[in-house]
Amino acid sequence: MAARPATLPAGIAPVLIGSASAWHDDVFSLLPFGVVLFAVIAIQIGVNYANDLADAQKGADTESRIGPQRAVASGIINPREMRRGIAVAFGLAGLAGIYLIWYAGWPILVIGVISILAALGYTNGPVPYGYYGLGELFVFMFFGIVATAGTRFVFSSPVPSAAWAGGVVMGLLAAAILEANNIRDIDTDTGAGKRTLAVVMGRRWARRLYAGSLIAAFLVIAFGALVGWFPPMTLMALIVAPLSIPLVKTIYTETQGPPLIGVLKGTAQLQLFVAFLLSLGIVF
Repeated sequence: MAARPATLPAGIAPVLIGSASAWHDDVFSLLPFGVVLFAVIAIQIGVNYANDLADAQKGADTESRIGPQRAVASGIINPREMRRGIAVAFGLAGLAGIYLIWYAGWPILVIGVISILAALGYTNGPVPYGYYGLGELFVFMFFGIVATAGTRFVFSSPVPSAAWAGGVVMGLLAAAILEANNIRDIDTDTGAGKRTLAVVMGRRWARRLYAGSLIAAFLVIAFGALVGWFPPMTLMALIVAPLSIPLVKTIYTETQGPPLIGVLKGTAQLQLFVAFLLSLGIVF
């Protein structure tokens, strides 16, 4: 439960695109793909564990919070146990990183260290930037561009345009997942002093940001295929664009409860659908 399975597509999706780019260029290898996927999921679970712990300690997860029960705040897992979980998650990512450094070189060490430090600093440390409206930027960069281009770099360099542009698409959709989460939690985050971007912007503009992120992701796909960043077949990813409509409608009409939880899960599923179709378009 603390690993937040509904959010894990945000880590899986960019690996698919980066690997599809490697397949297209005839440099794909199955074992590095599996290790990268394992490492990215481990880092994401570590982020979720750290967020669960920090929000409980800072009072952001209370009984009035809308959404799934949080492990530390509810007492299911105590803080000491959660710290062990964080250490295990990042430790496993580090072990996977040793193989990737051997396979692809020392730049992977830099990518891995920066990613883990950024993950730990999200809601922890002296300046937890997730509490100061910078969470979306972190997600866009690390679960979008870094994860996608970094995956592609494992197989060979330089990283081609399809991986960079795909990283932008994945970053926008991953940020939308966080935006949906933060819109749902505006009231409780405000009470806890957690100044997410949704809290800073207010519900009206946060809704617009969410809708804009989804629209921008599909515009990047269309523009990328037009100018040659993506192969023409990647336009097939646009067929799932209508799935955005009910998500945006719910964000604009609901303020609490299960519907907003459904938007978060639906956005994660949308990202996975886009990644799958975009990957197919890159491969073929």
